[in-house]
Amino acid sequence: MNLDKSKKRIAKRVKSGFHGYPKLSLTYYGETTAWANEVEVSFTLEEGADVQIQSFSSEGDARSDEVIQTTLVKVIERSNVKTVEEHTEVLVRM
Repeated sequence: MNLDKSKKRIAKRVKSGFHGYPKLSLTYYGETTAWANEVEVSFTLEEGADVQIQSFSSEGDARSDEVIQTTLVKVIERSNVKTVEEHTEVLVRM
């Protein structure tokens, strides 16, 4: 799957809003707010449940990494989540 198609599929799920649990959240981290070299995927089965976290990192910008974005689409599809949230601003890790 190409990068644009992956980004559009993720954006479509994010745009649809909250539809209950299970919920998946995508948070991007980087050394600066302009460069995200890591994405953290948080999966919550139900409200109040423990959050399962998996991270993916890239030498470049993870938001423009075709492999990472394609993987995120597959994770979303295979986990049968009802809600997908994406934190659009890059958080700086110290």
